[in-house]
Amino acid sequence: MDIRDALRGITCPTVTPFDDGSIDESALADLLAHVQAGGVDAVFPCGTTGEFPSLTPDERRRVVAATVERADVPVVAGAAATSVGETVAAIDRAADAGADAAAIVAPYFTTANAPAGNRRFLEAVLDDASLPVLLYNIPQCTGQRIEPETVAAVAEHEAALGLKDSSGDLAYFLSVLRETPDDFLCLQGYDALLVPALRMGADGGINALSNVVPDVLCEALERAEAERGRELQRDAISPLFEACTTHDFAPATKAALAHRGVVPADEVRPPLVPVDDAGTEAIGDAVDAALQVGDR
Repeated sequence: MDIRDALRGITCPTVTPFDDGSIDESALADLLAHVQAGGVDAVFPCGTTGEFPSLTPDERRRVVAATVERADVPVVAGAAATSVGETVAAIDRAADAGADAAAIVAPYFTTANAPAGNRRFLEAVLDDASLPVLLYNIPQCTGQRIEPETVAAVAEHEAALGLKDSSGDLAYFLSVLRETPDDFLCLQGYDALLVPALRMGADGGINALSNVVPDVLCEALERAEAERGRELQRDAISPLFEACTTHDFAPATKAALAHRGVVPADEVRPPLVPVDDAGTEAIGDAVDAALQVGDR
């Protein structure tokens, strides 16, 4: 499937399973089988849910290569970094590993001292990118957002695919929708806003909960305009998302996957810690409730 067509569906930002501190490729294979059986249209390794900051460049390449080997759907590889050179190098490593596209964020730690700074950064990366590029707006992690006017300024670049917005700010998302060309993909990354965003014109979703209940997310996208989409969002997706947001999403998603028996452990790397017993129980209850709604 063409990467643009795939991104108009549900893309799963996959977790990175660990076993005693090492990447667990067997568990990754099981995860990919699970989400593809659930109907996802693409996968996104080495994103936020995939704990990319805790992986070395070589490990990131290994995860992407293992994902490409086992995926029957297009692969968008996380390529976030703080300099133009390292971002371009990360995209090149993803291309060498067989990815179909790469996702980049605004620089973190040293944030732009003016909006024009991020435009310079993004244009420099896009000019040298060896893959199509998805912009990734996640200000709660980067310390800044990619302003709508900045997105609009780079949206017509031939290497720019679209934007994943995980800000949780629907007004921001609608601004990007208004200010970018129709062929620039606007993808909702904040699970609690999936159906509302789709009803307002979002092209697709990149949602962490598609690791756990991929069929529920896929049906919500397909039925977004119908009452069933509203029901799935209200009674399944949003309660599970709320249970997970009390914790960091990588530990919470792994706890949910372990509850379902998809991965053998909820192990995360420092500085993250596993979800505590009370949180694990609450997440498990929310997973079970979401599955019941999905089976109605």
